[in-house]
Amino acid sequence: MKNSRRLIVWGRGIDPLWRLRFQSLLFSIGCLTFAAQAAQEHGMGPRGSALICGYTYHHRLLESALAELKKKEDSLLCPTGFAANMVVMTSLGNISSLLSLNGRPTTDERVAIFSDALNHASIIDGIRLSERQREAESFVYKHCDMTHLDQLLSCCKLKKKVVVSDSLFSMDGDFAPLVELVELRKKHGFLLVIDDAHGTLVCGNDGGGVAEKFNVERDIDICIGTLSKAVGCQGGFIAASKKWKQLIQSTGRAFIFSTSLPVPAVAAAHASLRVAREEKWRQRAVWQRVKEFSVATGLDVSSPIIPLVIGDEEKALQASKQLLEAGFHVSAIRPPTVPANSCRLRITLSAAHTAADVKALAIAVAPWISSTNSALKSYGLSMPYSGRARDSKLCKDEGGAVVSSKGSISRQLHLSGIKSKL
Repeated sequence: MKNSRRLIVWGRGIDPLWRLRFQSLLFSIGCLTFAAQAAQEHGMGPRGSALICGYTYHHRLLESALAELKKKEDSLLCPTGFAANMVVMTSLGNISSLLSLNGRPTTDERVAIFSDALNHASIIDGIRLSERQREAESFVYKHCDMTHLDQLLSCCKLKKKVVVSDSLFSMDGDFAPLVELVELRKKHGFLLVIDDAHGTLVCGNDGGGVAEKFNVERDIDICIGTLSKAVGCQGGFIAASKKWKQLIQSTGRAFIFSTSLPVPAVAAAHASLRVAREEKWRQRAVWQRVKEFSVATGLDVSSPIIPLVIGDEEKALQASKQLLEAGFHVSAIRPPTVPANSCRLRITLSAAHTAADVKALAIAVAPWISSTNSALKSYGLSMPYSGRARDSKLCKDEGGAVVSSKGSISRQLHLSGIKSKL
């Protein structure tokens, strides 16, 4: 496995700085060994859904380990992190149909789902589907703006409320204000759901994620995650109470009608959790690289995800190409992933990178750091940027002030933040 962390491009070793394999567990000998043993015993199966014939002892072990990691009663494995978010959002919407007299909820019986303007596409698509089925109504609040969210919650007349947010935002590298979200949860009594895809095994003393980092694990009702980032394998999961798990696995069509995860991937993921727990140096190395990059560039960096906003699409592609020629694979992120005119380079630091890698990278990106600052000023963005989603309707709060209310979730593909477009 010598130099396995490097890619070979045009015959040269290239450092991948776009992978979200924070702890580099995919190259752990223990993980590879367990995956190989499971493949020899079970092949690449199971070949069926979890509720029919696709659930094994290995799946149960992994679900128990994930529940322990997230301080929840139980967890549910899904084919992907995308599917996990879809399952949760559609299952929450389905509650309104289950509770209605004739299976068709009235407008007042629908579930109100409040979503951060920069949430992941899988959350957006899940809410969109619930809206299409007329089971939920969506409200988009400004990115990490708790005042705006409080206003929307206060003027919402629907009784059943859910707030969903990424914990660590994938294109901006900033954290959701979980402490403030918990305070609003106490005030308004909503169900709090987070997507901890980028925080799992990265944040918190035990790798429990962003909720552990901010000491609010007990206040998170449902925690969604992925096995394809820091865990370094494949799949998604939902950690919650036993009752929530029972409801979700009984109503979540993306879970019910999907083939279960292959046993080798499950065995490898379970091994990854154990390796991460035993080899704490991996998590420490990630945050040491973050500190080193911040010092070397002078940027205020808060997480291993570091966006350098270039602005123009062609310039972003040019920057990515030049970095590749310098030995660093940093992909250019373009629409529809981010808004037009906010194209960026997204750097992801991991335990596989060294202090020398970071130093060389800082030198390589130096020309683009000044470009980043001017792009931010030009488009009225901050780093990370924030703003109001388009197509917002208006309502009055309890004090009579007009506030932004419902945002069209079908148009909410990271459209906030471009003030010149509003």
